[in-house]
Amino acid sequence: MNDKNSGNRAMKGIASGILLTGCVWSGLGMFSISPQVRAVAQTQESGDLFYIYKGQRIALNQREDAIAVAFKKVAGTRRLGGSPPLYLQLQQDIQGSVRTTTPPKVSPLGENYAVVSLPTGTEKVVQQRIQQQAYVQTILPVLTRSQSQEIIIVPNEIIISFDAKLTESQRQAILQQNNLAIVRPLRFNRSRYLVKSTTAAGTKVLNVANQLNGVKGVTSASPNFIQSVTDQKLKTSAKQVAKLKKSAQFYPLTKENTAPESSKGISPKTNLLGLAWHLNSLPLKQCLQQETSAWESLQTCLQKPNVATKTVISRTDMRVTDAWKRSNGGRGVVVAVLDSLIQWDHPDLADNLYTVKAADKCPGEVHGWDFSAGGDSSDPCKIGDADTRVSPEELAVLGAKFQDTFQLTDARLVERYLKEALEVKLENPEYSLEEVAEVLRYVFRTDQIGGEFHGTYVSGTIAAKPQNEQGLAGVAPNAQILPVRVFGLNGSFEPSAYIEAIGYAANRGADIINLSLGSTLPSTEEEEAIADVLKANPKLVIVAAAGNSNSHQVAFPAAYPGVVAVGATNILGNRASYSNYGKGLDVVAPGGDLDTPGLLGGIPATGGTWLNAFWQGIPNPTSRWSSEVDSKGKYWWVQGTSFSSPAVAGVVALMKGEDPKRVLSRDRLISILKSTATYQGLTISEEDAKGYRTQPSVKGQQLFFGKGLVNADAAVQAVKQGR
Repeated sequence: MNDKNSGNRAMKGIASGILLTGCVWSGLGMFSISPQVRAVAQTQESGDLFYIYKGQRIALNQREDAIAVAFKKVAGTRRLGGSPPLYLQLQQDIQGSVRTTTPPKVSPLGENYAVVSLPTGTEKVVQQRIQQQAYVQTILPVLTRSQSQEIIIVPNEIIISFDAKLTESQRQAILQQNNLAIVRPLRFNRSRYLVKSTTAAGTKVLNVANQLNGVKGVTSASPNFIQSVTDQKLKTSAKQVAKLKKSAQFYPLTKENTAPESSKGISPKTNLLGLAWHLNSLPLKQCLQQETSAWESLQTCLQKPNVATKTVISRTDMRVTDAWKRSNGGRGVVVAVLDSLIQWDHPDLADNLYTVKAADKCPGEVHGWDFSAGGDSSDPCKIGDADTRVSPEELAVLGAKFQDTFQLTDARLVERYLKEALEVKLENPEYSLEEVAEVLRYVFRTDQIGGEFHGTYVSGTIAAKPQNEQGLAGVAPNAQILPVRVFGLNGSFEPSAYIEAIGYAANRGADIINLSLGSTLPSTEEEEAIADVLKANPKLVIVAAAGNSNSHQVAFPAAYPGVVAVGATNILGNRASYSNYGKGLDVVAPGGDLDTPGLLGGIPATGGTWLNAFWQGIPNPTSRWSSEVDSKGKYWWVQGTSFSSPAVAGVVALMKGEDPKRVLSRDRLISILKSTATYQGLTISEEDAKGYRTQPSVKGQQLFFGKGLVNADAAVQAVKQGR
């Protein structure tokens, strides 16, 4: 599909740059994929770089191959004035400043920050060129943790909490003595502020925060880190791409797979219900047992959920379709989704949106709030935005890259995204130009564009409601979603916005908060903010993803007291290979596994690439182009504890739907959730069994599955029986 000469030129470029290393930043700062490969970034070890968490030092390292840029903030978060986004403008402005095989790469972190890769020998000239740009506010160091893939930026911002008994004058005295100025009080929080140092900058801000933890009258202080994760999918996608080639053409979807009729409760009908094995695994497992591979044959099979089989099939789902027969589907329950882009006008979400009724709501605040852009205004309504959907500017950025993957030849794609191509080539030296381009297309479409709608995936998992029997059904299809955006493009994430978002969700009437996000970086401020919200709202339930790093301890915020930590299982009933386990794990739920047995082992979710802007000038696809379910990605197959968490949040919504007077406390609901969970259908994989034998003091089932696989039917029955 490409010109031979241009292809040869591109391959020469790859070969000549093969010794260079660098990093590319992805759009998923959330738990949806597992970074399990070595870091390529070189770091500078320094015992002086750390921050304090509960009296302990959390060590950090400074990267030598990257710097961060803070842009001068522009009022408003949804602008498209004809000029390119600032990170693209910066890329253009520094492009001619250095002569190297691999030019510096600028990757956005939300709207206000970007990360710039620094090829060896270019550090000084690139920084000088950046400082010359009028729209650049400052250059910041990029930090990371040992054995971690996270990107950590230290702006001159600290979150500080004062003793509630202090007077205003006492607070001001502490600020003056420590050379601090208030940026703004954190909304929906008591005695918690965002401040900045008037004397320190760069990594010295860490020292200021650490010293504040020893000041009388300060209960805690933490740097307001800007965080993201590196894009390891560029190096690990070859396997997925190979599987994709072998997969059947899974569209168009024309036939209906309906749930059995019931005279009680709810019984959503949808053409995709048979694929939703996390709700009821029997139909799909029966059909897969019959070795049904062609899509038409599979759909025909899925219309016969009670087909006889010669072997007993274990259920590895949450028995949600059974629970529907006994429940109202979560009617009257509000679930707040704190996440990335939530495209709430998706046909399967539009009817299940919560409308904010608060007296102090901001202009335009109808369906939630976007905290991702932050801000330093004294007007709280200018901190963020009223719309969690993709903005025109974001759509322009994502759409251009998406269209490149369809319209550019292999050679042109590699030339335009040379740094990313080098990452693929370094990991797969034997790959041809065509194979490198193939991986780039998959990663860009799946993770860097489709994955930006992570919040849309999560929302549908909780409360999608199909229209005209076409679409997906969430676990609680009658519950309402309160969209709250905390991630900017490329997975940018800052604790101050997240802390405000938690307070916002509780203030706006959420019954449940789902956190399909997390970090290996614990934060005293984050933990205390969650504790404050839980204390003030004894019936609020917070559910969080355990994490995707295959670690023996769950990540934060799932690890904080009072939060329900959810691990992931696959269709076989094994722990999903990416899922964290062990200390802190409460329960498990299906999170999907795109390798077991393939795409059908994923969780079908509502996506965002169906928007017309993505497809302008592109003909309707006739073959598979990613892990999409339908031709344009209105629905996607996904995997991760990011999806086991909202599955459990949906079950809690079903439970609360049967407790309309909200008699049950959070502790009682969580107790029921755990006591009705079961190990039935779960099996410890051979690989996990080997690891288990090295830890004989820990019960294997508890280690990998907590209290077990959530059983929605049993939990709903227990609530109805008043247990």
